Amino acid sequence: MRLVFAGTPSAAVPTLRRLAAEHDIAAVVTRPDAPLGRKRVLTPSPVAHAADELGLPVIKAARLDDDATAAITALDVELGVIVAYGGLVREPLLSTPSKGWINLHFSLLPQWRGAAPVQRALINGDAQMGASVFQLVPALDAGDVFATRVVAVAPEATADAALDALALDGAELTAEVVAAIADGTARAVPQKGEASLAPKLTLDDGLLDWTRPLSEVFARFRGVTPEPGAHTTVDGIRLKVLEATPSESDVALAPGAFTATKSALLIGTASAPLAVTRVQPSGKGAMSAVDWWRGQRDTENLRAGA
Repeated sequence: MRLVFAGTPSAAVPTLRRLAAEHDIAAVVTRPDAPLGRKRVLTPSPVAHAADELGLPVIKAARLDDDATAAITALDVELGVIVAYGGLVREPLLSTPSKGWINLHFSLLPQWRGAAPVQRALINGDAQMGASVFQLVPALDAGDVFATRVVAVAPEATADAALDALALDGAELTAEVVAAIADGTARAVPQKGEASLAPKLTLDDGLLDWTRPLSEVFARFRGVTPEPGAHTTVDGIRLKVLEATPSESDVALAPGAFTATKSALLIGTASAPLAVTRVQPSGKGAMSAVDWWRGQRDTENLRAGA
């Protein structure tokens, strides 16, 4: 089947590669090159890079405006497939492919409609995560669903690792749906259940609240790592928490209180401590959490969140 594919981050690449091996990809639509790193070097998106490797034409568009619509319309495709492109598909583009557009979304719809489904699910402590392929409609992530799949995610996986797992399973799920659409056997059903929203995370979402139980603190850490990043404050200065796990220590610590072991810096919560192994102080590079702690003065009176 002749397709147009729209996506931007690395999570969209497995689906692009899978579909390119089985169908005719007329073009790949992705966001323009973005400045990355300290030197702010303009860098193609992961999807643009993969499309170049596959020898596929690329349309770079910050949004699907009239120019992008005209370019896609000229391709005369049967189906549009979108995975985390980063922009909305509106009419008349929504109806341009003869079979419309389908969207791979990294949640068990109608749960977590929006830009950050994986992160919000982790923060919420969801027992199950998964992927859905649905018919794109004007309303946000509200179209009829062709297929869903529960995906196993490691219990301590952060958002990037969880998304990697979902991207691989999601690519297989999308390929199955596209094959069914091509042979006329695909059937979509309305979403059932109460919808929840997953808006894009802000820097404030990464602030760890040590007065909450360990399960909630660690769930938030998982959901905001690596972006926008977990952090706390010490003497009013931001300290990024880069690596952490629930502590196996039976030491009792007040919320925000510190103590160090040979391998980790323990920070108290409302229940058990969080074991932090790597941090990044404001204006400095990443370092061992224990080394950072040893470099502090008056450690007896230091508190996280103060």
